[in-house]
Amino acid sequence: MPPTITRDYAMRSGDHLPQKLWGILKRKERWGFSWRGWLLLTSAGLVAAYFALLNIYPFLAVTHRVNTNVLVVDGAVQRYAIRGGAEEFKNGSYARIFTTGGPVEGNGSYTNDYNTSASVAAESLQKFGVPGDLVQMVPSRVFARERTYSAAVALRDWFRDHNVPVHSINVLTQGAHARRTRLLYQKAFGKNVAVGVIAISNPDYDPKDWWRYSDGVREVIGESIAYIYAQFFFYPSVSSSDKEAAQAAPASRCY
Repeated sequence: MPPTITRDYAMRSGDHLPQKLWGILKRKERWGFSWRGWLLLTSAGLVAAYFALLNIYPFLAVTHRVNTNVLVVDGAVQRYAIRGGAEEFKNGSYARIFTTGGPVEGNGSYTNDYNTSASVAAESLQKFGVPGDLVQMVPSRVFARERTYSAAVALRDWFRDHNVPVHSINVLTQGAHARRTRLLYQKAFGKNVAVGVIAISNPDYDPKDWWRYSDGVREVIGESIAYIYAQFFFYPSVSSSDKEAAQAAPASRCY
């Protein structure tokens, strides 16, 4: 075989490609996108982004009720969602309604149970026509970090402390916070309790065009990031109440 042909064949096979730094670096041929390839890739990305815009809000603001007579209102919501909680309670077959939530924002820390979002929500529900004897506030003392999960743990512990086993609950919250709320309540209560969720949409913007409103952009983008964190990176520690739950004796009353 002629030397030129042999050298060209070796170059194509990669046996004698140029090397530098005593063979540490070696130049190789590679495939790259042409302008047609980049056009196709960009078009596919735009199509994917379009469908994400259409479907991300319905994905986050999920409503999935379970068969239960226990309604939980996430106290850290706006007034329109609390009003929706009152309507849900009146129209559903619920025996009691519970409000959850930690210290009211702006106070810096926990002061007392009546200065929590759970207390504010309980008071608002009564103003919206829910009988006071059917409303039970269950405040959390955790401020700032992991508020939704801490509120769920406080509710779970309240049921245990009052010897009231619960097999299913519906949690009402606002808009895009719904899927993450259900996930965190399920983590707190465990697989033996069915957790449903009810999302109340913000009346200040159209959920179908959420990206056209500043409130919608803040809510959807913020909740998307928070849900990814809760789904893949949040691992709650085992508390003393979790250990005691395994030894708790069953009670006769149940919701």
